[in-house]
Amino acid sequence: MLPPHAVIGRDTRTNLMMEEQRDKSADQANIIDQKDTNGVEKNVEQRIADLEAQLAQSKKESTENWNKYLRERADWDNFRKRQERLVSDRVLYQKKALFNKLLEVMDNVERALMYEDTMDKTQIQHTLHMLQWQMNEVLRGEGLNAVPTVGESFNPYMHEAVEAVESSEQPDGVVLEELRKGYTLGEETLRPARVKVSVGSK
Repeated sequence: MLPPHAVIGRDTRTNLMMEEQRDKSADQANIIDQKDTNGVEKNVEQRIADLEAQLAQSKKESTENWNKYLRERADWDNFRKRQERLVSDRVLYQKKALFNKLLEVMDNVERALMYEDTMDKTQIQHTLHMLQWQMNEVLRGEGLNAVPTVGESFNPYMHEAVEAVESSEQPDGVVLEELRKGYTLGEETLRPARVKVSVGSK
């Protein structure tokens, strides 16, 4: 049997060795934890850096898109203004051309008035017919044409019936008389002609 002090010494060494082993394990665990922590911190920092880079790129693209929008809007506004000026100039040109034609008719009217005292009834009538012909030519040149009436079938899109007249010579719905001229502008009715329409005899 071993002496008591020998047994105690062996237990002490064992305990010391176990404590040293635990300390080593703890140190190794701390080292591992530190490495893991450092790795996580590096990953977080990298992620933050990536997000900041993406944010900066997004801001740059947003600024570029906004500037592009402003340029395109300015270009569109300039284009719209140019088109409006072109339309305005075209309308003004057409008005000037029409007024010049009408002024020629007015010149002839004024000449006729200057010499009306020297003209007899036949000459006045002839002058009026000439002025009417000249005015009709101006209107036709602008696409304005008289609506056909007498002898035509009544057309509600071109004629305005103001009176129905019994007629044994014409069937129902035929224009018998024109009370006011109507005009078409191109394919549209500018003003319907006022007419009397037959309804047949009772």
